[in-house]
Amino acid sequence: MATRFDPFQEMDRLMGQVLGAQRASASMPMDLYRAGDHYVLHVDLPGADPGSIDVSVDDRTLTIRAQRTARTEDGVQWLAKERPVGTYARQLTVGRGLDLDAISASYADGVLTLTIPVAEEARPRRIEVATGSAPTTIEAGSETPQHAAG
Repeated sequence: MATRFDPFQEMDRLMGQVLGAQRASASMPMDLYRAGDHYVLHVDLPGADPGSIDVSVDDRTLTIRAQRTARTEDGVQWLAKERPVGTYARQLTVGRGLDLDAISASYADGVLTLTIPVAEEARPRRIEVATGSAPTTIEAGSETPQHAAG
């Protein structure tokens, strides 16, 4: 029996090899932004089994895992089956200055949202500057500064 050449399948295979790394992030696209004293990470996980979503932190590595289960339809002839299934994971190396013990997570409408607070010691703060001498007042028309009585 002769094997039939399918140019679309071959193109898909070649693109899969070339774009392998991009597919990993494409299966879990994300947005990340800072809002005041915390970061917000939105990860698209459409069709993920909610009970399979796992978020963990090990040292400075944040790992997100999720499972998409294949739909089993008996007695059908698939014409296209492009939706990915299986276990997917994405790892991010996070910088210092985040309070990784206080991360909160929620999953709604196919989107996982993580809120990561900035650690207290990493938040910007004002430092009061003290001077060692009395304030100096310069009056108009005067050539020498006069010290104000305090």
